[in-house]
Amino acid sequence: MKALVIGATGATGKELVEKLLDNNDYTSVSIFVRRSIGQSHPKLTEHVVNFSEVNQFEDLIKGDVFFSCLGTTLKVAGSKENQWKIDFDIPAAFATAARKNEVKSFVLVSSYGASAKSNVFYSKMKGKLEDFIADLNFEQYLIFRPGPLIRENTDRWGEKISVKLIKALNAIGLFKNLKPISTAFLAEKLIIAPKKLPTGTTILELNAILNLE
Repeated sequence: MKALVIGATGATGKELVEKLLDNNDYTSVSIFVRRSIGQSHPKLTEHVVNFSEVNQFEDLIKGDVFFSCLGTTLKVAGSKENQWKIDFDIPAAFATAARKNEVKSFVLVSSYGASAKSNVFYSKMKGKLEDFIADLNFEQYLIFRPGPLIRENTDRWGEKISVKLIKALNAIGLFKNLKPISTAFLAEKLIIAPKKLPTGTTILELNAILNLE
């Protein structure tokens, strides 16, 4: 299979690309990035592009499985408007191009609690993206909704504290549906999902992610 990836410079995306390159089921890996990651591999093709002009390079968005790991925080984005552009507009544009080019499988890293009807901005944004891509009618559409992610060497103190807190609560039997998982573990599940799961739309909440083998 030929894999396509956006969000390759993020914590989950980095793990995903490394594991895709080591996986024999994937013969090539094309990543779309704003700047070069400086990596060379026989299976890797890097496209340095302007994410605001997907229509200018949509002919490159061809393959078998598209992985969308793109996302940011409100703090990094600077405003809700900018976060929407990154977390919704860009993945939506890539998904549209992928569907036009007959990519069969779309794998989206969404978020726990994603819902277009949510009153929480982040959850509503993620839910609307899920629905937008669903309307494109990919042959296979896989939505991952993990809880907190453990990112190696993260510099986000709020994330570190929340993960520690949830782990402590998990230890006494609380908030099991928010059990933190590592980005490496999530990447492994993302990779096997297209072969293991059926066509149509599948939403994977935490328990489904943990049990996917």
